[in-house]
Amino acid sequence: MQAATQRSNLDSRMPNIDLTPTPSFRLDGHRALVTGGGRGIGLAAASALAAAGAHVTLCARTETEIEDAAAAIRARGDAADALALDVTDVEASRQALAAREPYQILINNAGMNRPKMLPDVTLDDFDTIMALNVRAAFFMAQTVATRLIEAKLPGSIINVSSQMGHVGAARRTVYCTSKHAMEGFTKAMAIELAPHNIRVNSLGPTFLETPMTRPFFENKAFRDEVLSKIKLGRLGQLEELTGAIVFLASDASSLMTGSALVLDGGWTAE
Repeated sequence: MQAATQRSNLDSRMPNIDLTPTPSFRLDGHRALVTGGGRGIGLAAASALAAAGAHVTLCARTETEIEDAAAAIRARGDAADALALDVTDVEASRQALAAREPYQILINNAGMNRPKMLPDVTLDDFDTIMALNVRAAFFMAQTVATRLIEAKLPGSIINVSSQMGHVGAARRTVYCTSKHAMEGFTKAMAIELAPHNIRVNSLGPTFLETPMTRPFFENKAFRDEVLSKIKLGRLGQLEELTGAIVFLASDASSLMTGSALVLDGGWTAE
């Protein structure tokens, strides 16, 4: 009885303070499109968004790969489908998206690299990398944003860039060119799309350890070179990106646009 009285007295003395609510990281009711969604960062992003409640469309050229990935997400109890598409075909991409409901989230992830020293870079290297990393990504963002404006819906466009969009590196002149370009159009698009409540940000990972990259790191000299620049002293893991992806897609980042979220283990800190 005495304890109850003490609690009552304490409650009566509690100050009238408005505590700031925490925004939700949930994505229920949202539609998300992930390019390059069959493996690596794209698949990790698709899985994370679906787990947060979004209906996710995995987009890539290899139909069997994205169909299998979408099936795995559905088997877990989340919502996913597949869209076989070559995003470098801008007109085909426009037509495919015109036939679907607008996507409030875009993970603009499809990209590539051909590491070479500057004298060895060919016209085909330059054109192929820029066609996917810049041209296709630019017009995919344009298409998604245009559909959202027409539908008067808010959205979040996440351009998957790289730490190489902020620094330079040997054997990566063309890749750095493409990612610096992506950082530029991210900022410019954010300015134009802000009045429509469409946010545009970039995600800049460092080198990640994945089944696809693991063979490259068997080269000790290359691995040592990379690790010497990552201040945390280790390669990144795919799961270390997923929280940032959900953050950028959700209301938790509602004040963030035109920004670069860099997950580089400290690479660009110096």
